Amino acid sequence: MAKGRQDHQDHLAAVQLLGKSVSKRAGFRCEWCGGDHELRLWEYQPEQEPCEANLALLCQGCRELWASKKPDPRRLRSLRNALWSEVPAVAEGAAVLLSRCQEAWVREAIEESFIDEALKERLLP
Repeated sequence: MAKGRQDHQDHLAAVQLLGKSVSKRAGFRCEWCGGDHELRLWEYQPEQEPCEANLALLCQGCRELWASKKPDPRRLRSLRNALWSEVPAVAEGAAVLLSRCQEAWVREAIEESFIDEALKERLLP
């Protein structure tokens, strides 16, 4: 088996080992919107080693929002509370997604949040 493929398999296995604790942390609800439909682990920074701080439990709708180039601003409103999470994958991931929307409330929400100042500067030029 190719080394790259084996590394990828090892990475996925490490993520799955953290699944139970992340699910418990999330209360078995989406950590962005609170939904419970088709929950899956989501990696905020997949290039890094898997750890709980880098993982969020997201529903299908939020994963679809993340994959969208231009998400619907009305659907993004449900993510506003996620900015206050102490978990980087939850708060910073939501901020990155919200920053794709150019509405005034998004800028205000990100400015008021406790996410890293360097990330705020990058997201809000």
